[in-house]
Amino acid sequence: MQEHTLSVSFPSGKTIVVPYGTSVSTLLSYFEEDAERILAVKINNEIYPRDQMLNINCTLEPITDSSKDGANVYRRSLCLMLAAAAHKLFPSSRLLVGHSLGHGYYYTLETGKPVEKEHIESLEKEMHLLVAKDLPITVQFLSYTEATQLLETLGLVETRLQLNYFCPPSVKINSLGGFSDLYFGPLVPSTGFLKTFTLMPYGKGFLLRFPKSSEPDKLTEFVDEPKLFEIYSRYKEWGKRVGVTSAASLNKLINERKLNDFIDISETFQQRQFAVVADEIAKRNNVRVVLIAGPSSSGKTTAAKKLALELEAIGYSPKVISLDCYYVGRKNNPKDENGNYDFECLEALDIELLNNNLLDLFNGKEVNIPSYSFVQGERYYEDKNKMTLSHNEVLILEGIHGLNDKLTPRIPTELKFKIYLSALTQLNLDDHNRISTSDNRLIRRIVRDSQFRSKSAEETISMWPSVQRGEQKHIFPFQNNADAMLNTALDYELSVLKVYADPLLRCVNPTQKEYGEACRLLRFLYNFSPIPPTSVPNRSIIREFIGGSAFRY
Repeated sequence: MQEHTLSVSFPSGKTIVVPYGTSVSTLLSYFEEDAERILAVKINNEIYPRDQMLNINCTLEPITDSSKDGANVYRRSLCLMLAAAAHKLFPSSRLLVGHSLGHGYYYTLETGKPVEKEHIESLEKEMHLLVAKDLPITVQFLSYTEATQLLETLGLVETRLQLNYFCPPSVKINSLGGFSDLYFGPLVPSTGFLKTFTLMPYGKGFLLRFPKSSEPDKLTEFVDEPKLFEIYSRYKEWGKRVGVTSAASLNKLINERKLNDFIDISETFQQRQFAVVADEIAKRNNVRVVLIAGPSSSGKTTAAKKLALELEAIGYSPKVISLDCYYVGRKNNPKDENGNYDFECLEALDIELLNNNLLDLFNGKEVNIPSYSFVQGERYYEDKNKMTLSHNEVLILEGIHGLNDKLTPRIPTELKFKIYLSALTQLNLDDHNRISTSDNRLIRRIVRDSQFRSKSAEETISMWPSVQRGEQKHIFPFQNNADAMLNTALDYELSVLKVYADPLLRCVNPTQKEYGEACRLLRFLYNFSPIPPTSVPNRSIIREFIGGSAFRY
């Protein structure tokens, strides 16, 4: 190999030699995909912008608009374009991003008033003008001093505050026209790539709606989730009242050693929500089974135990069991299209046995509840699990399918109370960059899988897409069936999980397909100052993932 040249390998198997410093953008013709569909690239499994200069021998893969990674690049870029439009039209008003809703992100303008329809229309018009101009989205490095001055000039208060808590000598910045923001990941090369979006009035603000990855050229029909939105709004208002709304404001508490009070307040506020739900159950009078459902790592097991405490406090004697006890076993477990065991599908559970057990319990009979060995892949029985239900006892059943009526078809509706859990943090990274609920749960699962299931971060990341497909199919469609929703996120938890997740993610190496996702999560966690695990109360939901809980699992 000649000096100052590099070897580049493509998915087709073709390998070429290029000069050192070659831009990826000049090599797009070597991919089989249409260049206009390529939003970014993977260089040795890490995601980079299309104009990245090559400086090492590498494998090169395209990231298209129809992939999950491509969808993330597209959405992140769209958010920057909206922020640039809002800065131009409403320079004195802070644009604030919220949570995701119906293939969109919820936004408000911090004016104290609902966003007017004409303001939303003018924002969308300005964004379409930016698309038509096909302006470049650039990346540059500024000195720390230059970066802080720029953010102050632009009025990006939370973003500027964050630079007090990680202080690199140079700061990576994205710029679009006269607007700039911190770099949180690769973006599309220019605004001309961002043709598919709309702004839709919603609540006191609006939704920035975008396509899903499987259909990148069109917007799907909006599906409202009013109960979830109400939960988010309640927590967002609480965050404003206690003065912690971003990673920067959390880091400020940590830096000023005022964290312990915030932890106590956060745990107490969450526990109050469990108390409210317990009171709702009591008002029904005839509830015999409480079904708790939620996606992976939403804290179902601990939530069941915390709710049980609240029910005990008002005179009930709750008994908690897990749907995991009713797995059919590996030899009878369905497989997915790839031939892997599908533990997420409803058919992985013994529905007939579950319904028989529930009806027997409600009729005063003794039932031997099964246990399940994940090691052996089969059910077994122990005398200690024999159970009856008296008149003041209620059964709490937790598992991902709790809201699906096909789980309990023989149980009368009036005997059931359904709860949906979501780890919905109200924190943002800053005004324009949100914290994904899915990322929060993935980091929880990486930590838990390492602590209790001897799995590497690479293994957990590898299986996560399959888990998410299962959630989209088996859990999310039923969330509006819930009688109540509970938020299991705690706004200080990412700083705790970072202590565990950071070294695990660093062990994912560039030869592994999961490396890019590990790098992205590391960049994300970089925004949080660490909190020692000793600060976490022993009955916190976080203990389900890091260990040391006062509850027995």
